[in-house]
Amino acid sequence: MPLDSYENFASLVEPDRVHKACYADEKVFEAELENIFYKSWIYVGHESQVPNPGDYWTTWIGKERVIFCRAEDGKVHVLFNRCAHRGALLCNNQHGNVAKAFRCPYHAWQYNMDGSLRNVPLKKGYEGIIELNDPQLQLQRPARQETYRGFVFASLAEQGPSLDEWMGQGARSAFDDICNRSPEGECEIVMNCFRIIQHSNWKIFLENQLDAVHPSVTHHSTGDAAAQEQKIYKEKTGEDPPIGYQFLADFTLPIEKWDQFYTVGHPFGHTVLSGYMDLRPKDPVTVAHEDALTKAYGKERMDEILSTNVHHVLVYPCLSVQPPLQQLRAIRPLAANKTLTEIWHFRLKGAPEGVYDRSLQYYYHVNSPSTMVNADDLNNFRACQDGLELDGGGDWVSLHRNYGQDPVKDGITTSVGGMSEQPMRNMMAAWKEYMS
Repeated sequence: MPLDSYENFASLVEPDRVHKACYADEKVFEAELENIFYKSWIYVGHESQVPNPGDYWTTWIGKERVIFCRAEDGKVHVLFNRCAHRGALLCNNQHGNVAKAFRCPYHAWQYNMDGSLRNVPLKKGYEGIIELNDPQLQLQRPARQETYRGFVFASLAEQGPSLDEWMGQGARSAFDDICNRSPEGECEIVMNCFRIIQHSNWKIFLENQLDAVHPSVTHHSTGDAAAQEQKIYKEKTGEDPPIGYQFLADFTLPIEKWDQFYTVGHPFGHTVLSGYMDLRPKDPVTVAHEDALTKAYGKERMDEILSTNVHHVLVYPCLSVQPPLQQLRAIRPLAANKTLTEIWHFRLKGAPEGVYDRSLQYYYHVNSPSTMVNADDLNNFRACQDGLELDGGGDWVSLHRNYGQDPVKDGITTSVGGMSEQPMRNMMAAWKEYMS
């Protein structure tokens, strides 16, 4: 099928394969923004990013520029980053503090942190012409804004499911698992984040996150090197090496081992990976964490929290979350072949410092821009994008592994094994529904 001949977007997705136009065609990408990123709920930030009145961050909902800020009354707001006067970007920095008001750098119109127009210079020229409370002269805001356990989302669509309905059990598990691991039931963001421009389509990144076939292939050299360093460290010191080594050595798992895990596909494309990583060794950090949770909630609830079988959650289409490691990656699509990912991590309020140090090891060793793991993935992403943009070589992407074998109950699909391409099929089924 030539890229310019399809009649509707639904025809690009079949149950076991996807047309390359989904990844390589700018017309499809622009339609994705309209039908997915401007109609579903998109993650904006965490309330702890703006702890003080006047604090703000700038970010994106699709290609729309928005401001995430805290007002004097303590409320958090999401506003479009556009002055109502001549349309200039109000905030050009990634983050900062403006005390009591935003001031446009072009003509000095001032806005309160809730978006209301505070003042304009030279009012004499406007007397009898405009009123400061005119709705058209305020900073506009997305149609809807909701928060779940400190994680703030916005939607440009006036109609649609609530945030809670859209999340369902699948997406909620990402944020519940992070927050429940805190003795205070809350987490707080760590400033700042890693940012990576990936020269590939946003869906390629998401599909890779729960792909259990590639780790032993793509990352085996990194795993081998880490395992060797573990051995050297043990021989030299007589002590167990830092856990960061093990995070990398895990990539030496035989490819068959990855099939022991499983994924669960939920409505709206949300997908959960379970059974991957055990973070309850009997080391002093874990024991201290158990003690803190037991003191806060009792032993039974502590066991329940730390036994939650969730390793990685895709909150479609905007997030990749690893709750046990307090990591979150936000996806900001820039073009059909370009994606910005923001990699954030969190502290668990009231948890022992060692718990944070452990998550930091994973953050640096596996998810940072400088790791071999990320370099391997980025190379694969770009290779896929370059191949999908070729005119020859075929028009379809295969999603056939274990097709028709994954059991479905009440709209939730559980993979028959870790290597099933169920996550990709689940996301593309949701994509088809959004685009239809």
